[in-house]
Amino acid sequence: MEVINTNEVQVPSEAKYDRKAELQAFDETKAGVKGLVDTGITKVPRMFVQPSNIEDSKIHSNKKFSFPIIDFDGIKEDPIKRKNIVQEVSQASETWGFFQVINHGIPSHVLEEMKDGVISFFEQDTEEKKQWYTRDLTKVFTFNSNFDLFGAPVTNWRDTFTATTAPIPPKPEELPSVCRYRKFYSTILPYYNNISL
Repeated sequence: MEVINTNEVQVPSEAKYDRKAELQAFDETKAGVKGLVDTGITKVPRMFVQPSNIEDSKIHSNKKFSFPIIDFDGIKEDPIKRKNIVQEVSQASETWGFFQVINHGIPSHVLEEMKDGVISFFEQDTEEKKQWYTRDLTKVFTFNSNFDLFGAPVTNWRDTFTATTAPIPPKPEELPSVCRYRKFYSTILPYYNNISL
């Protein structure tokens, strides 16, 4: 796949480029980024190219950083520790938007099964995945590309699926068949239902 360098390629003027139409056409395929790759494209579509008016310094930084790692050890036994962990989660969510959790009690074989389920979903035939493609975030299972597709200045090269598992676990038919009857469904839900902050 060839990445377009806007310094070397003649890019049409903004007046000729209809980003909204390109985004709409992409979204209507319901195939996502993997669907683009599977078609054999040789150039990255313009909607994925960073506009030149966004300063590189705002997006690319040479600063070294470490994101929050939150240790869940003792969360159920010690009320003071639980309160501190809840505060750490709150702080990390507000400042970073994500964090890593350690000592969560989920066995590594369960995490591997989850990873296998994710890979199995994305490796399915595009037509099979399309039935799950939606921007309706009230659904138990959603698959789409870029939740902020129509609002962000740059489209990210990613596809995502989410499954709401709590407070009410999904019915098997509310999940794709490749995830439905895997060990994941029967082993991961009890862990997530027992972790509460």
